[in-house]
Order: sequence, then structure tokens, then C-alpha cells
Amino acid sequence: MQYLVSVIDNTHNLITAEEEAAEQAAIDVFNERLQAEGHWVFAGGLGVPDNATVIDNRGEEAVVTDGPFLESKEYLAGFWIIDAPDLDVALKLAAEGSKACNRKIEVRPFH
Repeated sequence: MQYLVSVIDNTHNLITAEEEAAEQAAIDVFNERLQAEGHWVFAGGLGVPDNATVIDNRGEEAVVTDGPFLESKEYLAGFWIIDAPDLDVALKLAAEGSKACNRKIEVRPFH
């Protein structure tokens, strides 16, 4: 089964370049492990919410607005798509991912 492992951030502009480099190195090690163990499907980091654009085309014309969909101190900063045999394995991997990236993690199964 595949799971979305979302990285939740609230440290925008609060960490030093050295801290960011250390976190990225730990993430790289975690990513390599996911790949080696066959859990890796896809992963990516996201730009800060200030650079987001929201498009609502449910009406007669598309409405385009700058900025995030929700104003919040926490935001989606990145994600992993992993393959795990069950939720217990996905949660264990997510806990290790949380440690690697030093952020909270949310796990959701794909339907």
C-alpha cells in the first residue's frame, strides 16, 4: 500500500544555514535507506507558502489569488510517497523521517 508522508514545517526563516545543511544531510541518508529497502516511490520539497498561487475555476471564470490557500503558522513543506506493507510499517518509517527532517509528519494512506 502507498502512503503520503507529509512534512509539516513552522520554521520558515528560523534556522541557520548550518542547521539546514545538517537536516538535508540527514534527509539524504533517510532517502537512501527508503530506496535501498524498496519503500521509495517519490519525494519532494515544496517552496514556502508565500510563493503559492491559488486557482478556483469552479465558477464562470477562474479566480487566481497570490499566497497560500490557508494562512497558518504551519504549512506543508515537503512529502514522501512511500510503499509499505501496512500502516505500522508506514508509521515507523514516518517516525524516522520526522527525526531526519526535524519536523512533524502526517501519514495518510492512498485510496
